[in-house]
Amino acid sequence: MLNIIAFLIIVAGLIQSLLFAGHWALYKTIVRFFSIENPIIIIYLKIILGFLSISFVLAMIFSSRYSNLPVRVFYNLAAGWLGFLFFLLVASAVGWIILGAGKYWSFNFDWKILISILYFLAIILGTYGLVNAGNVRITKLNIKLNNLPESWKGRTAVWVSDIHLGQIRDYKFSQQVADKIQNLQPDVIFVGGDLYDGVQADIDKLATPFARLKAPLGTYFITGNHEEFDGSEKYLAAARKVNMQILDNKSIDLDGVQLIGVDYRDTSEREPFKKILAEMNIQKNKPVILLKHSPYYVEEAEKAGVDLQLSGHTHRGQVIPIMYIDKLIFYGYEFGLKKLGNLLIYTSSGAGTWGPPFRVGTTPEIVQITFN
Repeated sequence: MLNIIAFLIIVAGLIQSLLFAGHWALYKTIVRFFSIENPIIIIYLKIILGFLSISFVLAMIFSSRYSNLPVRVFYNLAAGWLGFLFFLLVASAVGWIILGAGKYWSFNFDWKILISILYFLAIILGTYGLVNAGNVRITKLNIKLNNLPESWKGRTAVWVSDIHLGQIRDYKFSQQVADKIQNLQPDVIFVGGDLYDGVQADIDKLATPFARLKAPLGTYFITGNHEEFDGSEKYLAAARKVNMQILDNKSIDLDGVQLIGVDYRDTSEREPFKKILAEMNIQKNKPVILLKHSPYYVEEAEKAGVDLQLSGHTHRGQVIPIMYIDKLIFYGYEFGLKKLGNLLIYTSSGAGTWGPPFRVGTTPEIVQITFN
């Protein structure tokens, strides 16, 4: 528990440092391009941007302790501003580049009009990202597995991860996701961690729509990192109440398919993950499906004889250009269907969002898999 608290403090400190730097850059851009010299306006600008620079970390602190309307509103506004800040900073960078080019090549613009246009475009792009993030799509996959029993041919599974129910993704979003899953009429449902955002919330109510899910082979749940923030047991209890079966480093026979689900914390490092896989008695005469929240150490799954690994966690970066950073962090397994030896890996971009509720260049998804 102390390690988790220390980690969260470090993360919050890093986030706050970046936010101070971002707001300082925005302040400098506004003052320069709009030629602001009035000391009163400058003071108000510093106060407003200074408060905005600490708003998201404050919102995270409040949301970790309280769940009420004022906190939810504050959290939503702070997270929303964080998203728009990103696009405004990109617009600012473009403005400075054009300004530098103008000095180098001796051409001139009305810099107020230029930055106004760039900021307007940033706000339009941010608004699109906000709307896009709430529109969950269905991704359809056809996957061929060796030794697949006849009874499995044509069966469908739903893989959904990173819903992040909490202060932003609320009961209505939970209903939307659950309805989309049920409309697919899957034979089995896999919920791949980060069902919750890890903030204070009525977690039983948020999960209620999932109680209506009906799949002949059941619904299975594994933990993600956000279920580990303040202990996973309450989240596991909420999942059980809506008839999800918890796969906590367990292997089951699912009508001739070996299904393995692993806990996020226990498999976040290579050696413990290898040990857990070794204890699963993987049966290579059957198709083996592994549910693992993070797509790290996929080579260990391949060595152990897993046929299909389903992961999430990455969100595909949520926005350009972070998606390309994501690709480097997860060694190319950050999104989509990939192959390593005899192993197929599908990493979902997730259904929800963390932090800024924005998606530009990525889409939220529920994955429907047809086996053949």
